[in-house]
Amino acid sequence: MENAMSVQTTYQIKGMTCGHCAQAVTGELTGLMGVHQVEIDVPAGTAAVVSNAPLPIDEVRTAIEEAGYELVGVDG
Repeated sequence: MENAMSVQTTYQIKGMTCGHCAQAVTGELTGLMGVHQVEIDVPAGTAAVVSNAPLPIDEVRTAIEEAGYELVGVDG
């Protein structure tokens, strides 16, 4: 049996200011196929996402916009 590889990517998100913001972004990102962990750092304006494979940036951008925020950068 093969071990599944995981990819962690950190996204810079503009506009998050509170726990509600974090919940909204987490909800949208966890809905993407292959995502199994999301950690939001509101003061830093980041979302660390662990997924089975690299996520299509257009899907990530759409998910963040659906939550009401703006994707401004990607690291990893």
